[in-house]
Amino acid sequence: MMSRNQKKVRKMSNPNYRGVIPGTFTMGNVVCGFLSILSAFEGHITTACWFIILAGFLDALDGKIARLSGGTSQFGVELDSLADFLSFGVAPAVIVHTIKLSSLGKWGWIISIVYIMAASYRLARYNIFAETDEKKDFLGLPVPGAALTLVSFILFSYKVWGGLEYSEILVSMVILFAFLMVSQVQYDAFPDKFDSQQARIKLGILVVAAIIILFKPRLLLFPFFSLYILFGMTREIYRLFTVSVGKVASKQHDRRATDKRNSDEHSE
Repeated sequence: MMSRNQKKVRKMSNPNYRGVIPGTFTMGNVVCGFLSILSAFEGHITTACWFIILAGFLDALDGKIARLSGGTSQFGVELDSLADFLSFGVAPAVIVHTIKLSSLGKWGWIISIVYIMAASYRLARYNIFAETDEKKDFLGLPVPGAALTLVSFILFSYKVWGGLEYSEILVSMVILFAFLMVSQVQYDAFPDKFDSQQARIKLGILVVAAIIILFKPRLLLFPFFSLYILFGMTREIYRLFTVSVGKVASKQHDRRATDKRNSDEHSE
């Protein structure tokens, strides 16, 4: 009788031909990540950034195609995470280190390493939720979202100023995104089904945004991704505020109830 692990290995080793097409997109993601790193080493920063953008496009498609074709598998989930780690964890860290962090000495190394560690942690946590099928929205900033925001800022800067300006903003974003990736802040996920009004609204917003961005991608990608990140942060701050206000109100209510009870006891 086979053990649970043996069954899992056997299941993963069996060919799943339905996963060929989404797997091809995932491998394209891997290739884009590698080419991005090579481009950064050669000093072609904007080219490296565009490879990350292309990787993000392929990453957005592979999961959807896998679900539509019935080609989802645990192997595909693991492969996708490895591709994401390369393209959205390592590659953007290399780009930012090449363009700015290398000038900060050991602190540049530390910031780059912290970002990569946060990305790996975030992807591992995502896989746990994927196995238990408990994920609805993202817990923590998605690694692709962090990477795409960083490279879109670089493209925005090169388009507007002809080079990297306000590099302190870029460094601050790297640190902030590393924190957000390992945080408990919730971010909206793209819905798998569009049978609810909320899902259809999300789809409509994304379609309209995509059409607008196509006209001026280097100028509009960064504001779009920034709004996504800021929306999640604002919603979390509002949630924490309402929770704290609720706790204060509850304590005040309990205190008044206790005082009233004590007053009634004394009057008796």
